[in-house]
Amino acid sequence: MNRISEILEKIGTLENELSTELERRHDELRGVIKEKKAWFSDEVDRRHRELATRFLDYVYDSGFLKILTIPVIWAALIPAVFLDMVVCVYQLVCFPVYGIPRVRRGRYLVIDRYALGYLNWLEKCNCVYCGYFNGLMSFIREVAARTEQYWCPIRHARPVVPHSRYKHFFDFGDAGAYRDGLAEVRKKFDDVESYRN
Repeated sequence: MNRISEILEKIGTLENELSTELERRHDELRGVIKEKKAWFSDEVDRRHRELATRFLDYVYDSGFLKILTIPVIWAALIPAVFLDMVVCVYQLVCFPVYGIPRVRRGRYLVIDRYALGYLNWLEKCNCVYCGYFNGLMSFIREVAARTEQYWCPIRHARPVVPHSRYKHFFDFGDAGAYRDGLAEVRKKFDDVESYRN
C-alpha cells in the first residue's frame, strides 16, 4: 500500500470516529429518538421555546439585502429536485447492471431540525431546505463516486478533495496497475452498506 492509500485509509478511519463521536454528542443533547424523531424533556422543550426568535425580529435582524437574496436561494431548489429524480432513476437502472451497491438516499438526506422548538417557522423552513439540499449533494457525490470507481478509478494528477471511493483508485499514470486491477476494483464495494430493494 503506498503512502497516499495509507493516508486515505486514515481519513476513512477518522471519518468513522467523527461519526461515532457526533452520535455520542447528539445522544447527550437531543434526548430520546423514537421513530426518527427527537423527544426532549418538558424542561428542555420549555427552554427551547423561550429561546425562539420571533419571526419579525428575525426578518428585521436579517437586513434588507439578505431578504432580496431569498428568491435566488429558493430558485436553486427547482433544478435540485429534478437532479434528485434523475440520480435516483440512474442508480435504480444502472447500478444493478454494473453490480454496484445502491446508495441509501435516506442516509444522506436528513431533515429533522424543523422539530426544534427554538427555531421560528422561517428558520425551520430554511433548515428543511439546507438539510435537503446539502444532503442531496452528499448523496449525489456518493452515487458519482461509486460510478467513478467502476468506470474510471484513476487518481487525478492534480490534488483534489477526495470522495469516499478515492482510496480504491489507481495512481495517475500507473497503466499496469490500472489494467491488471480494474476488474477487481470494479467489484470492491464490500466496505459499503448493502442496499437492495
